[in-house]
Amino acid sequence: PDLYEMLGKAVGQAQEDRSVRCLLLTGAGRAFCVGADLKAHADGPMSRDERRAYIASAQAVNESIQRCRVPVVAAVNGHAIGAGLELALSADFVVVAEDAKLRLPEVALGTFVGGGVSYRLPQRVGDLKARELILLGRFFSGTEAEAFGLANRALPAGEVLKASLDLAQEVAAGAPLSMEHAKRLLNLGSASSPDEILAEEAT
Repeated sequence: PDLYEMLGKAVGQAQEDRSVRCLLLTGAGRAFCVGADLKAHADGPMSRDERRAYIASAQAVNESIQRCRVPVVAAVNGHAIGAGLELALSADFVVVAEDAKLRLPEVALGTFVGGGVSYRLPQRVGDLKARELILLGRFFSGTEAEAFGLANRALPAGEVLKASLDLAQEVAAGAPLSMEHAKRLLNLGSASSPDEILAEEAT
């Protein structure tokens, strides 16, 4: 919950600061984010209201990244598992370490995916691959993530942050209003008809 709160505030501040042109999201140490703090969850069961609040905060942060006014680059410097991978997949660009271990283990563990993964993943990798990744919950590498279409680039771990910063600089050099509206329309995707998209483009 603390991570979601801090991340939500950071994205919110970036939304309000018109000088911000791009966000870069990365992890510290060997991992990008390994998901829920299982030790904290083991300390005691949450009440129904606490569980609902926890899920709502997770969904809100992922949605804030997805709908952020500016593009978001995820520099996946290491392992991204469960909720951690959901955060990475909420970004507009993903640069991942080749040897990073990635996984959506929720269904295999008796919980459930979040962050819009159940509708975003099939759009990115196709229905069959999405079913495999969600229903089986197997580990896959950063190299495989690039092959599946989940990452823009897979690189040696030591190159991920620099390549992500270079990409963020390239994005930031774009026209900010055009970038903002392009992201908004891309997010509409298959939820809108071609005629609606054409009308939005003209506007």
